Amino acid sequence: MNKIPFNRDLPFNALPDLPPAVDLETPEIFKASIRANKLLAELKGFCQTLPNPELLLNTIVLQESKESSAIENIVTTQDELYKATLMGDKVKNQAAKEVLQYREAMYYGLEELKNKEIITTNLLVGIMQKLRNSNEGIRRNTGTKLSNPVTGQVVYTPPEGEELIRAKLFKLEKFINDPEFCELDPLIKMALLHYQFEAIHPFSDGNGRTGRILNILYLIQQEMIGLPVLYLSKYIIENKADYYRLLREVTEQNNWSDWVLYVVNGVAETSQTTLQKVKRILEIKATAETELKALLGTSFSRELNDLLFSYPYIKIGVLEESGIAKRQTASQYLQKIEKSGWLHSFKIGRDVYYINHKLIDVLSK
Repeated sequence: MNKIPFNRDLPFNALPDLPPAVDLETPEIFKASIRANKLLAELKGFCQTLPNPELLLNTIVLQESKESSAIENIVTTQDELYKATLMGDKVKNQAAKEVLQYREAMYYGLEELKNKEIITTNLLVGIMQKLRNSNEGIRRNTGTKLSNPVTGQVVYTPPEGEELIRAKLFKLEKFINDPEFCELDPLIKMALLHYQFEAIHPFSDGNGRTGRILNILYLIQQEMIGLPVLYLSKYIIENKADYYRLLREVTEQNNWSDWVLYVVNGVAETSQTTLQKVKRILEIKATAETELKALLGTSFSRELNDLLFSYPYIKIGVLEESGIAKRQTASQYLQKIEKSGWLHSFKIGRDVYYINHKLIDVLSK
């Protein structure tokens, strides 16, 4: 295996463009890709059968935002996070605020991709700015070095110079958007482009999170999934040491094969667990619909049940804003549902919040 000329203490300005000159269609990778494509297609197909698949988005994207942020040691509890979703500008917990910014960045990326259909440097910059609530652009500063957080040893020095970084991002754009440029399986390509983005390291902060949103946007662009419902960050955080080790091995040893297998197997495993989670949420939602119909009678509406499973924590104002009921009636609905055991209430200041604890149980597992 040929090693790339590399010195971890010097800027890696010689970072090669994609695709790498290695065989990425080995029997092992081919077999793993077939399995991952099948499971991802099953997840996509199931979501397409749902009457309102967007209703799951708020819950699923929020969970992915939490896991992806945790990889960067931005850690918040489920409790803090769900409260924050209802507090708007009043959010004081910084970690929860950053997770919500991740969700905003994901939605921004989706809207831009829908409008323009290509993934560009400007799109990635916009995602990073939403993540960080910043106007900063491509990294201009010199001396950026990535270090082992425990030992302090430098493990990688990314390319330097805005002009060089933009040139490498331009080549990455071509690799992503031109189907004739490289005809590899999209999942293999996703592994390659994720490494390349992380190796370019175009921003002073937010590269990891931007790179993980890039993964999801690429799968949507390639029509591998229809919505960002994949918990890929959960797989990464559960295999975090391998994630960073294999990224380094690509750089230092040109070991693309193990990196690609890691990503492709992650897609397979995540597709399977995400599908199980979505199915379980829908089972509980169906049970709730049956029971709440009996409880509320003619006052029941499917829109009310949808809301209860779009927000793990909910308050009276959400029912008002959705046009389901005015304040007093909305309060009566939620109190009745709480008495039935489907919700638990607690108070913060003047606001009463209702927790869908059964939904949170599924999300937390």
